[in-house]
Order: sequence, then structure tokens, then C-alpha cells
Amino acid sequence: MTTVLTLRTRVVLLTLTALLLTFTAAAQAGAATAVASPAGSSGAADAARSSTQRGGAEVVAVTQVADRQVDLSVRSTALGGRTVKVRLLTPDGWNPNNRRQHWPTLWLLHGCCGDYTSWTSLTDVAQVDSLRKVLVVMPEAGWNGWYSDWWNYGQGGDPAWETFHTVELRRLLERDWGAGSDRVVAGLSMGGQGALLYAARHPGMFKAAAAYSGSVHPLLNDESVDRIMGYFAGQGNDPLRVWGDPVAQRRIWQAHDPFYLAKRLTSIPVYLSSGDGTTGPLDPPGRTSAVETDFNRQNHALATQLHRLGARHLTTHFYGPGTHSWPYWQRELHASLPMLLNALQVDDD
Repeated sequence: MTTVLTLRTRVVLLTLTALLLTFTAAAQAGAATAVASPAGSSGAADAARSSTQRGGAEVVAVTQVADRQVDLSVRSTALGGRTVKVRLLTPDGWNPNNRRQHWPTLWLLHGCCGDYTSWTSLTDVAQVDSLRKVLVVMPEAGWNGWYSDWWNYGQGGDPAWETFHTVELRRLLERDWGAGSDRVVAGLSMGGQGALLYAARHPGMFKAAAAYSGSVHPLLNDESVDRIMGYFAGQGNDPLRVWGDPVAQRRIWQAHDPFYLAKRLTSIPVYLSSGDGTTGPLDPPGRTSAVETDFNRQNHALATQLHRLGARHLTTHFYGPGTHSWPYWQRELHASLPMLLNALQVDDD
């Protein structure tokens, strides 16, 4: 009991610090005006009706938010029947009613404390020409969902983000929305951890993975544990619900720490990048980032582990000065796209 109480006390003290370090995409992004199912999206509307009729995780609404950007409202059993959004950046010629056509797919995961709109709101991803050949899937993952089925004191249940993404949403997209079985995954911060977790915990699901400033070894040291527990405590959440206590439930923590899953990542191309937290070329004067410094150490530790295990397809870009911020993540997405698209056998020109 003493260990848990001490941990909770530390979490309370760390929560305010963690909140100052987070990025809230909704506050930074401009509000996009949603237009529900315009005349030009009848194919998407038909697919939504088909999905709803088949039960399970189901699409209950379709919204065209911009050119080639479609938001699906998905009701999920894994999330306790709640409805969450998934944004699709669609390829040229995409038609979900064409059951013979399946597109190579890039899953692009947001971080804490953003949402499914973060990538299109805060980067130029929608203007990248090479992505007109693939279906880009940007799912909601919760403000601090951590791409995990939460422990919930051994009870499991809502939220089960991993099950929602890797089972429910995957099947839904491949059945009704033109997604193919060739997939790669990338993400930033929390989403970087999620990208590596999904690739490692679901062998064969993704042909390559990229993590930008990812929390890739949360068990590295006490500072890393305290930081992620601070994030777990965001929005008034009980941090022990996610993976439990890092001592008492250490096996659960290790099962969600890419460092301990590194052997499963040695057979696919992996891209790791991070700055060192000092002021970099894309930062305003004087900005520093303790979270980036921590995650940089984690990335170096994972890279060393992957090399030790004989990984032959590891690319690292540890670029020195740079903070935990969007200009770097946009740059790193561009830098890693050739690797990701090559794994999908898609030309990047």
C-alpha cells in the first residue's frame, strides 16, 4: 500500500508538469467545417449503410471535411459502445463501393494530447503527392489512451484502444472502405509508442513502422516512469487504470514497452527519430523540452537494443537540437516516407 500511495503522490505532483508539456491539437488547429455526406460522397454513404447493417463495430455517420478527407463516426464495442472519429485521407480514384479495389494503407497515429485531426490540422500531410496513392488512416486514440487495452484493475473493458484499432477498425476498413492488407504505421510521441507496439504485438500486421519522438522505453528509469504516469493521470484519470502499478504489474508494463518487444521488430524496417530537447533550428529562441530529452534517451536505448538483436532494417535520425513539437514531426514524416512507401511497394515520386 505504501508503494501505491507514494506513486500516486508523485503522479499528482507530476501531472501539472506533464500538462504543460503536452500539445493540444484542438486548441492549435483551425476548426474545419464539416459537411455531412455531400452529393459527391454517395459511395461513402452507401458503404456506411452497409457497415451499419452488418453489426459489430459500425460506421454510423460519414462527413466530408475537405478534399480527399472523410471522417467516419465509428461505434465501437471495444470502447463500450461509444462513437469515435476516424479520419481518412483518400487516394485518387478511391471508391469504397468498388469491392475489387484495395489500397495500400498508412496508419498515422496521433500523440498525447491530440486527436484524429492532429495530422491534417498541424502538418502538410494532405498536400503530399506521394500519399495520393495510398489510403491514410488517422484514428482517434483518446486524449491519453496510449494505444492499449486498459488494465482497469484486472477487469479490462472500456477503453480497449488496441482492440478497437487492430481488430474492429482494421476489419471494418478492409471490408467496406477500400483498405488493403498491405499496411505500414507511423506516429508521434504517444503515437510513436503505439506504432511500435502495434507492429510488435501483431506480427505481420504492418510491413514497416516509424516513431517520431516516441515514448519507446517508458521503463528506462524512474524519470521516464514518472513522466508517463503523469500523462496517464491527465484529465483526472486514475493512472493505475492503464497498465497498473509499474512494480506490481511490471509484466503488463513490459508488454507495452517497445524495448522489451524489440526482438519482434528486427524483421521489419523501423525508423526512429528524436531531438535532444535543446533549442533547435525549428524552434523559437530559448525553447527547450524536458520530455524530448527523456524520449531521446529512450530512443537511443531502443536503437542500441535493436542493433544488439541484429536488426538489419533500422534507420535512426537523432538530430540533436530540437524540441517536442510539430515542425520536427512534419519533417520526420517526410524523411521516413520513402522507407514506408517502399515497404508498401509504392513509388514516392
